[in-house]
Amino acid sequence: MDAQTVRRRPRPQVVRLTEAAAERVREIMARAERPAAALRVGVKNGGCAGQEYVVSYAETIDPLDEVVEDKGAKVVIEPKAVLFLLGSEIDYETTRLASKFVFRNPNETDACGCGESVTIVPAPEA
Repeated sequence: MDAQTVRRRPRPQVVRLTEAAAERVREIMARAERPAAALRVGVKNGGCAGQEYVVSYAETIDPLDEVVEDKGAKVVIEPKAVLFLLGSEIDYETTRLASKFVFRNPNETDACGCGESVTIVPAPEA
């Protein structure tokens, strides 16, 4: 087999969306004040446990962004967050006190008491 016929196995999807999360992403995108290409998901340093999830509008999709299309919704994962989010499920929950995206991340090792920040160990590269 030459280099042009070598088949690569499909890459695993970095995150999955629940139906509730996908529906909320579609709603957010439809109501955006300015055109956006997708919802951007990342991780930043902060909070008492060390890291926080961040969600924002992606006006453009950068070449190194990981694009995830699930249940009719599009999110992009920042390149530096891929190993931190690998295998995660993003849900959207509404309670009497709050409505928010919830991350079920197998790479989390700790969380603060208020639930705003987490400690995440990057997933090993496959």
